[in-house]
Amino acid sequence: MQSRPRIPEATVARLAVYLRVLTGLADGGRRTVSSGELASAAGVNPAGLRKDLSHLGPCGTRGVGYEVSTLRDRIAGVLGMETAHACVLVGIGNLGAALAGYGGFGSRGFEFVGLFDASPARVGQQIGGLPVRPVAELEDVVAATGATIGVIATPAEVAQPVCDRLAAAGVRSILNFAPVTLSAPAGVDVRQVDLSVELQVLAFLDKQRGAVPGIRLDALAPAGGMA
Repeated sequence: MQSRPRIPEATVARLAVYLRVLTGLADGGRRTVSSGELASAAGVNPAGLRKDLSHLGPCGTRGVGYEVSTLRDRIAGVLGMETAHACVLVGIGNLGAALAGYGGFGSRGFEFVGLFDASPARVGQQIGGLPVRPVAELEDVVAATGATIGVIATPAEVAQPVCDRLAAAGVRSILNFAPVTLSAPAGVDVRQVDLSVELQVLAFLDKQRGAVPGIRLDALAPAGGMA
């Protein structure tokens, strides 16, 4: 099979958005969509959309647009969504528990096959139909399930050791929610999701628009200072 040129990472991220939009359209019974409609729903301009889709080869028909199901399947194939991806999640605090209990990942091709935490109080709990296991069992579960994706939702100080163990166990893709930059060996991809950074970006954009100043935290404190 002739390999295609490597698709830029920014384009891959937008393809994932197009896939989400197309899946929604297909579920709603739509058969075709114009580049303008798809671009608007995805939050991009039509020219950028067409440039992104050019990486997939010929897709649309002039005057008709794109066949929703065909384009959805084409993008799903490029993103590797033909089969489900087994994932393990380490850190079952508030965020980790919310991720583990969210049912929407399954419909997008991702299945949690192992949940892990270091706290004896959390081990044994059932979340999303899976028991929380001790972290000591991480390597055995990765080997038994063939998990390829690891999600880290631990405190910052233990995220790097968890990353090291996931990589050593054979996991090659890691999504990190811990507020720390991780170092991974060659061949292991790490994506960072820092919610505080995203909120700070939004705060900056709010300020740039001349938004009404936010409420001072000390104004919310009870008399006598912050608790």
